Amino acid sequence: MPDSTPTKGKVIVFGILFWYPLAGVTFQFLHYLIGLRRLGWDVYYVEDSGRWVYNADKFEFSPDASENVGMIAPVLDAYGFAGKWAFRGSYEGGRCYGMTEAQLMQLYRDADAFLNVTASQELREEHMAIPRRIYVESDPFRVQVKVLENDVPTINALAAHDIHFSFGENLGQPDCGLPVDLVCWHPTRQPVVMDLWENPFPPSHDSSFTTITTWKNKGKDLVFRGEVYYWTKDREFKKFIELPRLRPVGFELALEVDDPTRRYLTDNGWNPVRSLPISRDIDRYREYIQKSHGEFTVTKEQVVRPRTGWFSDRSTCFLAAGRPVITQETGFSKFLPTGKGLFGFLTMEEILAAVDVIESDYEGSCRAAREIAQEYFAAEKVLGSLMARAGLD
Repeated sequence: MPDSTPTKGKVIVFGILFWYPLAGVTFQFLHYLIGLRRLGWDVYYVEDSGRWVYNADKFEFSPDASENVGMIAPVLDAYGFAGKWAFRGSYEGGRCYGMTEAQLMQLYRDADAFLNVTASQELREEHMAIPRRIYVESDPFRVQVKVLENDVPTINALAAHDIHFSFGENLGQPDCGLPVDLVCWHPTRQPVVMDLWENPFPPSHDSSFTTITTWKNKGKDLVFRGEVYYWTKDREFKKFIELPRLRPVGFELALEVDDPTRRYLTDNGWNPVRSLPISRDIDRYREYIQKSHGEFTVTKEQVVRPRTGWFSDRSTCFLAAGRPVITQETGFSKFLPTGKGLFGFLTMEEILAAVDVIESDYEGSCRAAREIAQEYFAAEKVLGSLMARAGLD
């Protein structure tokens, strides 16, 4: 579907493109920006935060956003958003890039709505003047727990928005182990612009299952009802560490780890490769996914254990590239078809069965993956539904 001449109002997408300038995040927001533009909206991308940005090379935060802007601005310009983006470091010494501060303030006065995607933008008085304020949560659990704990800053931040969407499609359902309170969560999922993922590489039986991941996260574990819920993938991968020895197909992990962890993975049959060189370039990132056999990945306990119904934006890209996905079950199979191009698992036996189905008809599995992406994740469908439910159709 070609991009439309704007026929609707101005909409701002707030996000974390400049804060975390790696390819997976870049595609996540391009899908929103392009999808909304194709629906007829005049779309702008803005970051206007008091947070320092993340320097991926040094693994540290910095007040100097110039390098990150230098990585992301050419991408936004190349996809037709020149003159329609801004980064303002709302901290001491922070600079404004892209649109000027005066242009940004005028945009806030003119905009009809904003989507606070990943809920990363803290709202100030100038943002509150925008008539329709849409909260889009990409990672459920933390916010819901904070609300249950009566955390006032979290509750106030939510109350500043008019409507709340979450990738946790199973929130509020009887089989979800995470009660929701005060907020009506509307289900949504990651949009994908399908033509960005048309795959020029034929399915190859010699390729490996891959994923691009972080092995260990720190500082985000939470205690809920007296039990720790973990926000890290190493614990989950270790449950299935013997997988490469059980089937004659390749399993590769793109990640940044120390030498002992690399040896641990290699000794168990995995092929670890560095993720940072892949993730610093959107074309290389896309090609890595397109050339993969499919995705095998695990998921953080915080979305698995309570059956939130969450589904990964990266896995959506694999599906759109026509590559089957085997991923840890979060309850998403209630909402998405599984058994051909997409598979959920909780046990090793379910993983092995999924691999066997894929290998028995690999080309068919690839076609099924692409069909699932088109039917359930196409940006025009996902964002058309979201905007309609937000009263903006």
